[in-house]
Amino acid sequence: MITSPTDTVRIAPHRLPVVGHALPLARETLPFLRSVHAAGDLVRVDIGPLPVYFVTTPGLFHQVLVKDAHAFARGRFFARTRRLLGDGLATSDGENHHRQRRLMQPLFHQSRMPFYASVMTRHLQALTDSWRPGLEVRVEEEMMNMAIGIIADAMVSCDLGPEAAAEIRYCMPVLDRTIVTRALMPRWLDNVPIPMNRRFDSAADRMRRTTDRLIAEHHTADAHDDLLSWLLTAHDSASGERMSDTRVRDEITTILGAGSVTTAHTMAWVFHELARYPEVERRLHAELADVLGGRPATYTDIPDLEYTGRLVQEVQRMYSPPLGTRRALAPVEIDGVRIPSDTEVGFSLYALHRDPRLYAEPDRFDPDRWLPERGRRLPRGAFIPFAAGYHRCIGEFFARTEMALTVAHIAAHWRLRPVPGHRVRPVAALVPRPDRLPMTVLARD
Repeated sequence: MITSPTDTVRIAPHRLPVVGHALPLARETLPFLRSVHAAGDLVRVDIGPLPVYFVTTPGLFHQVLVKDAHAFARGRFFARTRRLLGDGLATSDGENHHRQRRLMQPLFHQSRMPFYASVMTRHLQALTDSWRPGLEVRVEEEMMNMAIGIIADAMVSCDLGPEAAAEIRYCMPVLDRTIVTRALMPRWLDNVPIPMNRRFDSAADRMRRTTDRLIAEHHTADAHDDLLSWLLTAHDSASGERMSDTRVRDEITTILGAGSVTTAHTMAWVFHELARYPEVERRLHAELADVLGGRPATYTDIPDLEYTGRLVQEVQRMYSPPLGTRRALAPVEIDGVRIPSDTEVGFSLYALHRDPRLYAEPDRFDPDRWLPERGRRLPRGAFIPFAAGYHRCIGEFFARTEMALTVAHIAAHWRLRPVPGHRVRPVAALVPRPDRLPMTVLARD
């Protein structure tokens, strides 16, 4: 029997009068999302007066993101990021999204990965050459700077120059730190000049101005075989019109943001976990010695770096995007419950990938979870670090290549050890980030 959500759906714990779950969700985002998964298969979370129905099982994830994806639009979280990303691929819907994705897909095809890998290798070599034994580095900052350089070089085919590079390196961490909180705030607070809003709005404006300058320079430069040149010369198949510079800016801002932040945070966690688990690090070093024999890793080595791949997968499992939403375009049935039109449906990849119903000892770091015989035991949809359906991350192959090469290059040269006395804390962002990750560089034996 199909029932009404107000009759049967459990309400998440820690609900407060008036604000609902908004405060616990904003203050303790990651623990709160895991508590939602423990409350049932379909759970109501109230953000002020707005009910959001969270799905928590692989089957319901598959229904919302894949099987019934046509019945949903981007939800509240993505709508609230338009202040930064405009109508880019990460926020657009429907035919607009399909058209943009078809246009951009060739630039992310696997056939282009060897070229992108050469760009990555150049930046990675510069990074490893810049370190010295005993140097203390902020790993989260080093990974962010590296990721921004790689995505800009690969997708914009230019040296950003010191001014543009400094702007992007300032803006992206500010936006990343505040975007989840803003998405959870009541909309009327957006225009209140509290410090977080001022920082976010300033960084968003600066990021747009920087991207506009890159586009203006590309208009007068020689054409390149890159995403920016591709977008500036592309024509709409229906109208024959070119994309406006505003639309191009939205897409480039999206790629620069998603392509730097998510990879940078994942790589920072890799080296944090390697320092915590000496046996994992030993096995990684053994594989690198066996496969590479002392030479730099290349794109063709990636299939042979099996343990490296499992290591990255385990980090992605443990530090996945915490929050996503969809909005029902019409009444839809989920888990036997009739969800009305315009209702928000929420999901958390972070909580899904740490669900003890799916993963034994989910907080234990274990790359061997991804041995083929063990990975096949998981139900469909239990591990979707790049999401699923037609909104699946367009840069998946690019990110997988960059992550594998980053681990191989840095671990072949250096060991990173935590600075004594500092406790690393995960913070909710597009992908959970370490609050601070100071580590000391040590030479490999």
